[in-house]
Amino acid sequence: MTANKTPEHPLQLSGAEMRALGARAMEMVVRHFENNRDEPVACTLPRATTELLLRTPLSEHGTPVNELLDIVARDVFPNSLKTDHPRFYSFVPSPTNFVSVVGDLLTSGHNVFAGHWMAASSAAQVELTVLDWLKELIGFPADGAGIFVSGGSMANLSAIAAARDDRLGGPAADAVVYCSDQTHSSVAKGLRLIGFAPNQRRIVATDDDLRLSIPALEAAIRADLAAGLRPFCVVANAGTTNTGAVDPLGPLAQLCAREGLWLHVDGAYGAAAVITERGRAALAGIELADSVTLDPHKWLFQPYELGCLLVRDAGALRRAFRIEDDDHPDYLVDVVRHVKHDVNFFEYGPQLTRSFKALKLWLSLRAFGLAEFRRAVDVGFDMAEHAERTLRASGAWEVVTPAQMGIVTFRWRDDTKTPQEIDAITSRTVDLMREDGYALVMSTMLRGRPALRLCPINPGTTAAEIDETIARLQRFSAQGNPA
Repeated sequence: MTANKTPEHPLQLSGAEMRALGARAMEMVVRHFENNRDEPVACTLPRATTELLLRTPLSEHGTPVNELLDIVARDVFPNSLKTDHPRFYSFVPSPTNFVSVVGDLLTSGHNVFAGHWMAASSAAQVELTVLDWLKELIGFPADGAGIFVSGGSMANLSAIAAARDDRLGGPAADAVVYCSDQTHSSVAKGLRLIGFAPNQRRIVATDDDLRLSIPALEAAIRADLAAGLRPFCVVANAGTTNTGAVDPLGPLAQLCAREGLWLHVDGAYGAAAVITERGRAALAGIELADSVTLDPHKWLFQPYELGCLLVRDAGALRRAFRIEDDDHPDYLVDVVRHVKHDVNFFEYGPQLTRSFKALKLWLSLRAFGLAEFRRAVDVGFDMAEHAERTLRASGAWEVVTPAQMGIVTFRWRDDTKTPQEIDAITSRTVDLMREDGYALVMSTMLRGRPALRLCPINPGTTAAEIDETIARLQRFSAQGNPA
């Protein structure tokens, strides 16, 4: 079977060929779900190797699709970080579920354009429904708004654009944004992309728990006001990537209300935990924010790419991304005639062309129910807390930050070693663990020193796997600790 020959039309397969190809592709996915735990967690090839494996000239004639699937199965998918592996504990894992994978297949297969109501009214209603669910879970008002985007980076950029328009009316060279030294790098990138200079971002110190310091923030705001500048936005964290720390959201909301600042909460990682008792307690005050980022492709177990921005004031989001009357293109005249009555998502975010991102989340939430998602999120809390207990009980580890929002950090304990020697052991342990292949554990920098980090939020992870991972880390740390 070649993919470029059909009896009459180009780029088409017969019904029988499509069913055969689809069956093989689906079998590959099912095998991945069934065998994932038994496969290596990570494999990264050098560029020279990938060039040999995959660099080919563009051929004038087609290659049998089954041969291409053989290449993908052999040379592409195995050579990656498997972020959905139950022993992938690095960065923020992205464990998925099969129902959502089917949702992605259906979305791609039907190629739904979801940029405006005329193009996909029912798809838009599904998206509005899911956004309403998420607003309710966060504690936002029903008349708020939101939009699905590619991920936290685009959601954070969109939030700052909305904040700038709402508080400043547009670009302003004297405007200032505040964030902590633990804030995700996407915030700095987003600020730069929409025209903020580096000196318009204030990096505020964190307290002993790596949470944004209210006194330090207040002092920074007072200094900027005294200098004639215009503070307008604070970016808070709801589960930092480094340690899972949650900034004091309630007090920050009070401060922002008092000063007239927009409060954006970057909950790309942690906000979804609000569906559990522990998560809601940790995230108290998130409902008071002006905007919240959350990534369903993290702790709501969806395939990439699915980020979300929720905004308290629907008007603020639409004003930031509306197309001015004078700029409306002629080819959208029939669409915009109905804009007062319908929801056109291109008026709520940066994209006109956008896919039907909400289907996979809608399908899985309805198929499993919220209680099952709550149970899955609780696994992440349980496994991080189990890891902390195991680390403390061993006596071989210093817990740098305790388990919070599904993350724990730690380093080797040896009173005979200098901090520099411990840091070298940490780096060596990461390398040995990656070479071993059983689990992927990486390091992060905390207060200028490396620390190992576990983020075991895959609902398939077991306590026995956590114990084995820590045992191997202990062995590798000892191995990297010459007498």
